[in-house]
Amino acid sequence: MNGFELHPRLAADTHRLGRLDLSLVLLHRDAGVPWYLLVPIVDAAESIDLPRGERDRLHTEIHHLGKFVREEHNPDRLNIATIGNQVPQLHVHIIARHEHDPCWPGVVWGRLATEQRYKDADVDARRAALAERLGLRVEAGG
Repeated sequence: MNGFELHPRLAADTHRLGRLDLSLVLLHRDAGVPWYLLVPIVDAAESIDLPRGERDRLHTEIHHLGKFVREEHNPDRLNIATIGNQVPQLHVHIIARHEHDPCWPGVVWGRLATEQRYKDADVDARRAALAERLGLRVEAGG
C-alpha cells in the first residue's frame, strides 16, 4: 500500500474487513446501525480530486457495496455520504437505516453510541459474505 496509513480515528472506530480494488472496507464497531465505510487508498482528500479512473472505480465500489448492504440488511433507507470534518482522509459511509434504529430519523454521525458490539463470528461472517459476493480480499491479520 506504498505508505498508506489508515487515519487513527477510523482505525479505532472500525473493524478492518479487507480490500477491494481501490478501497479498504471497514465496519463500524458500534453494531447499533449497520455502518460500512470505504477508504480509497489514494492521495486525495476529496473524491473530486481523483483522476477519472480512480473516481470511476470508487463509484463502482460504492454501488456494489451499497447493493450488498441493501441486500444484507433490508434498510428503510440507505445513507451514502462523504463527511470529512473530523477525519480528513477520504472515506465514504454506507449505512443501512431502519425506522427502529437508535438515531432514526436523524443522522448517525456523532449520535450513535450504543453498547452493542459485534462478536468476532459476526465480523467474520460479514467478511466472508463480502469476499464471496464482492471479491473482497482479506489482508493478513484482518
